[in-house]
Amino acid sequence: MVLDSLATSLRGTLKKIANASNIDKDIIKEVVRDIQRALLQADVNVKLVLQITKEVERRSLEERPPAGMSSREHVIRIIYDELVKILGEGREVTLKKHVIMMVGLYGQGKTTTTAKLAKYFQKRGLKVGLIAADVHRPAAFDQLKQLAEQINVPIYGNPKASNGVAVVKNGMKQFTDTDIIIIDTAGRHALENDLIHEMKRIAKTAKPDEKFLVMDAAVGQQAGPQAQAFHDAIQVTGVIITKLDGTAKGGGSLSAVSITKAPVTFIGVGEHIDDLEKFEPPRFISRLLGMGDLQTLLEKAQDSMDGGDAEAVARKMMSGKFTLNDMREQMDMLAKMGPLDKLMGLLPQGFGGMPKGAGMEQQDPQETQRRLKKFKVIMDSMTQHELENPKEIKSSRVRRIAMGAGVDQKEVRSLLKYYNMSQKAVKGLTSNRRMRKKLMKQLQMPDMPDLDM
Repeated sequence: MVLDSLATSLRGTLKKIANASNIDKDIIKEVVRDIQRALLQADVNVKLVLQITKEVERRSLEERPPAGMSSREHVIRIIYDELVKILGEGREVTLKKHVIMMVGLYGQGKTTTTAKLAKYFQKRGLKVGLIAADVHRPAAFDQLKQLAEQINVPIYGNPKASNGVAVVKNGMKQFTDTDIIIIDTAGRHALENDLIHEMKRIAKTAKPDEKFLVMDAAVGQQAGPQAQAFHDAIQVTGVIITKLDGTAKGGGSLSAVSITKAPVTFIGVGEHIDDLEKFEPPRFISRLLGMGDLQTLLEKAQDSMDGGDAEAVARKMMSGKFTLNDMREQMDMLAKMGPLDKLMGLLPQGFGGMPKGAGMEQQDPQETQRRLKKFKVIMDSMTQHELENPKEIKSSRVRRIAMGAGVDQKEVRSLLKYYNMSQKAVKGLTSNRRMRKKLMKQLQMPDMPDLDM
């Protein structure tokens, strides 16, 4: 997960609040110290940390909880609000015809992010074209070309060219009928005069609607000054922070950039071409605190369902009826949506892990993925009646299914155990009216009546 260490620390702090017998001055001070420690370890600026925690302490001690909210819920809400503030406001990138110019220093992941951004717009039904304008780095054109072919997006460039401005000018003519044109420009080891001059000339030629600065999260607190320097040079409209899943300094880069004039627009959360997310501080903090991010989960479902109705799937998952057929369909959908560990991080804490007792909660995500694939093979050896009525699968059926799937009988029993635990988790979710209403509200769906299972 992104900023895993910070998430673990913050969730431990919230648990301390939830388990406290009384919310008084002592528990507030203890919580504030925990938050300070967690943010400093995530490389957030000391001055900013003190500012946040001072405000958390002041509000927690002075403000009265709104009607219908307990003192515990009120303090947790204050922590959420103050953490969102440090990341600044998110900025919407419109899904319309426009030109995007990518800038940044060497080694920040700019070319890879260019392809990820192309895939992002492509998945939303827009026609994308790429211009390889980095004529200085050897093999820059070949790298972007390979990525473009991977996602089936056209690219314009000339590996023998020495004038990036000319490449951009010809590329703009090539993509006159394209919705989104993304220009991958050259980088340098530092923001040197020749780089600034070339960026300005390309910007003048392409007249981009967006100028995105790409930065590695490992830059930490230096992200702020770097973003400001690029902004002063070419008026950057947004920042994309890459490799946020692989560094402890991510908190520093996110918070540092947020105080500049260039807001974070996207974050890179993995190595795969789909691992780019629109950055929205409320959703991001909700995920860190273990509150889930069901809106992003729904968007991933919509992206992966080939025109299917994601809302209908969400409703079916919460309808109360849960068979092996339902579980297989959901596993198929989840497989299209991305790695399980990332998807589980989008669910509220308590529903985000593998069902306890199913034998998979201690496994790493790749092992879990392999185990679920084996489960699907086992289910392929079952009859429709067994898939709809798993409680009828006893010893003789277990033996037959194991032989048909070419697995040991204990693997079949492990699947049934996983199913039973999953069913209990779904039942717990649908029978908890308060939690269900909260989830439905986040999914912007009307609540369902209480269900009997």
